[in-house]
Amino acid sequence: MDFVYVAIGFIILLVAGDALVRGAVGLSLKLGIPALVVSLTVVAFGTSAPELLISIKAALQGSAGLSLGNIVGSNIANVLLVLGVPALLVGITTRHSAPKSNYVYMMVATVVFMAIAFTGEFKFWHGIVMLVLLAGILFQAYRLAKSSRAAMLEATGEIPETDSVWWKILVMLGVGVIGLPIGANLLVEGAVSIAQKAGVEEAVIGLTMVAIGTSLPELATTVMAAFRKEADVALGNVIGSNMFNLLGVIGVTSLITPLAVPAEFLRFDLWIMLASSVVLFPFIWFKMDLNKFWGLLFLAVYTAYIGMLFV
Repeated sequence: MDFVYVAIGFIILLVAGDALVRGAVGLSLKLGIPALVVSLTVVAFGTSAPELLISIKAALQGSAGLSLGNIVGSNIANVLLVLGVPALLVGITTRHSAPKSNYVYMMVATVVFMAIAFTGEFKFWHGIVMLVLLAGILFQAYRLAKSSRAAMLEATGEIPETDSVWWKILVMLGVGVIGLPIGANLLVEGAVSIAQKAGVEEAVIGLTMVAIGTSLPELATTVMAAFRKEADVALGNVIGSNMFNLLGVIGVTSLITPLAVPAEFLRFDLWIMLASSVVLFPFIWFKMDLNKFWGLLFLAVYTAYIGMLFV
C-alpha cells in the first residue's frame, strides 16, 4: 500500500499544481496585479501548507530533528530540485521575473533563521520575531500589488478584460491549495513508511523523504508554470515558499513548542541551505536564464547532497 499512496499522491500533485498556476495567473489578470505578487503570497502559502502541517505534527511528537529537517531540506530542494527539474525540461526565462527586493528578503530570512539556529533552540519569542518579519514582507508585497494596479489604471484607465471568471479562478485556487497538501501527505506517508522499514534515521528522513515530499507541491507548481511560460510564477513560488518555510512555518511551530537544533544541522545542512540560496544570485540579479545546463547542474549537486546524507 505504501507504493500505492506514493503513486496516487504524485498524480494529485500534478493536477493540483496545474490548477494552482492557472488560478494564480487568472487572479493576477482579474485584479490587475503582477502574477509575481500572487505567486509570492497565495501560491507560496498554498505550496508551503504541507511543511507547516508536518513540522507542527513532528514538533508536538518531540521530533525536532524531523521538524527542522523538513524545513531545511525543503528549502534546499526548492532551489536545486524544484528549479532544476523545470530548467532541465524546458528552461526558465528570468528576465521578466522576480525583482531583486524579494530575493533580498529571502536572504534576510535565511540569515535570521541561521542566526537563531546557532543559539541552539527556537523559542517562543523567536517565533514572534520571525512572524513579525514575515508580516513586514507581506506588507511590502501588498504595496507592490497596490502600486502596480494604480499604474495600470493610470495608463489604461481600466483593468483589461479577461476571459477568466471569478468562480473558475476560485475553483482552480481551491483545487490547488486543498489538493497539494493531500497529494503531498499521501506521498510523504508512503515514502516515510518505506524509509522507516529500511532503518533510515529520523533526521535523514526529515532532510530527504519528508523534505522532498513537502517540496513536491512547489515542484508540481513550478514545472507547470515553466511549461506555461510563467517564469514569474515559477521563481516567485520558490522565493515565497522559502520565506514562508523559514519565517512562517518555524515561527508558528516555535510558538507552540520549543525546537532544539540538532548539532549536525549546524555543521553541515544549514550551510548547504545558505549556499543553495546564494546560488540564485546571478539568476535574479543579472537575469540569467535557467537553461538546461543549469538544470542538470542543480540536479547533480542535489543528488550528491542526498547521497552524502546516506553515507
